[in-house]
Amino acid sequence: MKKVGILGGTFNPPHIGHLIMANEAFDALQLDEVRFMPNAIAPHKQFIDDASMENRLRMVELAIEPYNHFKVEKIEFELGGVSYTYHTMVELCKREPDVQFYFIIGGDMIDSLHTWYKIDELVKLIQFVGLKRPGTLSSSTYDVKMVEAPELDLSSTLIRKRIKTGGTLKFLLPDNVEAYIRKEGLYGSQ
Repeated sequence: MKKVGILGGTFNPPHIGHLIMANEAFDALQLDEVRFMPNAIAPHKQFIDDASMENRLRMVELAIEPYNHFKVEKIEFELGGVSYTYHTMVELCKREPDVQFYFIIGGDMIDSLHTWYKIDELVKLIQFVGLKRPGTLSSSTYDVKMVEAPELDLSSTLIRKRIKTGGTLKFLLPDNVEAYIRKEGLYGSQ
């Protein structure tokens, strides 16, 4: 059976923390690939300065470009509307019955798993894979396979603030993603 990691999120913008999480899970679990899955409309996050779906998708493509074991999963764009992991994974499991999916989440998501839509059904479809994050308990009553990895306190929110205030982005996101953000004038950049 093929082993595929899924790293979902808004990727608003994608940053080095996302790449590290994906690679640590890929290596630790000996996955065949990790797919970055930008959501169409997140049920829990909406920001006034959000990049468009197309911008977020393009930034993910740029971020993972150098890595053959990373792919883009566009299913949530295809499905449209608010992206609930349960609906997405039901559809992916139908499309690819020969794949074992590993859904990669950080400590903040581990802590809130009990609030996820249809979580009791979702845990029967996929294996959650967790990576600790500073400032979180990284704990759940649900089955989460923990992966040892460097803990980074990095978020897209911090990066958007840095862009607005003209702070440095060096080593926080791939250079080609930063160049794209500036070219497109995203997040108040010039």
